[in-house]
Amino acid sequence: MHKSHAGSNPDIVLVGAGIMSATLGVMLKELQPDLVIHVIERLDTVAAESSDAWNNAGTGHSAFCELNYTPQKEDGRIDCSKAIKIAGQFVESREFWSFLIEQGYIHNPEEFIRPVPHVSFVQGEENVTYLKKRFEALTGYNLFKGMLYSEDHARMAKLMPLVMDGRDASAVVAATRMNAGTDVNFGALTRKLFRYLFDFPSVKLHLAHEVNDLHQDADGRWHIKIKNLTTDKKKTIVAPFVFIGAGGGSLPLLEKSGIPESRGYGGFPVSGQWLICNNPAVIERHNAKVYGKAAVGSPPMSVPHLDTRVIDGKRSLLFGPYAGFSTKFLKNGSLWDLPASIKMSNIKPMVMAGIHNLPLTKYLIEQVSQSGEDRMNALREYFPKAKAEDWDLEIAGQRVQVIKKDEEEGGVLEFGTEVVNAEDGSIAALLGASPGASTAVAIMIDLLHRCFGDKMSTPEWQNKLKKMIPSYGESLIENDLLHQVSANRTAKVLGLAETGMVVA
Repeated sequence: MHKSHAGSNPDIVLVGAGIMSATLGVMLKELQPDLVIHVIERLDTVAAESSDAWNNAGTGHSAFCELNYTPQKEDGRIDCSKAIKIAGQFVESREFWSFLIEQGYIHNPEEFIRPVPHVSFVQGEENVTYLKKRFEALTGYNLFKGMLYSEDHARMAKLMPLVMDGRDASAVVAATRMNAGTDVNFGALTRKLFRYLFDFPSVKLHLAHEVNDLHQDADGRWHIKIKNLTTDKKKTIVAPFVFIGAGGGSLPLLEKSGIPESRGYGGFPVSGQWLICNNPAVIERHNAKVYGKAAVGSPPMSVPHLDTRVIDGKRSLLFGPYAGFSTKFLKNGSLWDLPASIKMSNIKPMVMAGIHNLPLTKYLIEQVSQSGEDRMNALREYFPKAKAEDWDLEIAGQRVQVIKKDEEEGGVLEFGTEVVNAEDGSIAALLGASPGASTAVAIMIDLLHRCFGDKMSTPEWQNKLKKMIPSYGESLIENDLLHQVSANRTAKVLGLAETGMVVA
């Protein structure tokens, strides 16, 4: 790789100051300390879009409670593959964060991660049967040891009093619980990572700067045209590698890159809202993230959940999110984002994805037209005695679901995250949403393999990765001892062990 000097053009440009860019930046700086890195962020602060604590669920997505990660097959069996993958990826995240704490790079883990049990709650005989099958399937893997299952009302009332208080005694319900669950403030974590990075003279932050265009020259270097949104001054930064981690803003920039791999990708924006409890007495009675089943056709980010959150040291209680529709790709974006993203190369996939996802369209129309009483009725499915005066409606984050071309369907809607990179590895973009932030470490490792393959194969980088992430390159599914060691060590380092969060 071409080497730069601080103050000149950088080696690495990270577009977007969120959890993804922060994670990649810290990893690259650890792997090759002499790299010069520039971070470009259109807002006047870091972690203000998708990474902000109020713009995401804060669930340490480990597949403990998210039912959409364990679909039921036509033959009745539970597909655990996605849940196992995500659970393993979250272990990698915990290992990386623990490494940063141990090295003294970041401090006070309680400011970004707290122990909060993860609960799956279902109603009705069909769903109870499904949950029991899911419990039996998942507990066959060491990653899910310690999961509890119950259909007993009295026992569930002790685990989640708000959910059971006032519920019909004859109601057919069931729940699973993982005490090893966590609540993560990704905004606080992102700010800690960038605070560490910006102590390096070779790392420069461009706040309130927007990328207007980018192109690759004959030598393979990227020319990134940026505009200072405060002064309107424009300049060009030249770098051999660009990462586009701009959340919903990644797709338009990927399209502007012109790389062949970007063709056929589109985006479908989905906005959200939370009901936030304003009654301290109610907040104190709940200590769990209780996830239910999503409505048919709804996106994963719309799975209903009643969440204990700890943000800036203050305990909160949220319910939602309620889905909505906006043509913006970012919460602070433009209404022209969606129309401007439609190109000749992606119009067919977008139209076909729309045709194949009519239930989603119907769901969004219903969500947008909801009244306040409709939202309260949805909350009362999980908290029967909820009172409207105890809850305030707030805007949540904006997500862009990936649409990609498909040989058979013409176009499909992808619920997840996807890295798109140029063949030469000089540029990569992250598209999509959940589980996103929770699996940022695994996503960035994948990106490093794609874009820095030669260096990733060297003993130097391999050894450094093993120090950062001890389970790197090994299977946590097959190695029970490795998982136990990791769970116990990271629980201790992250301050989770004292509260009994260690996986038994």
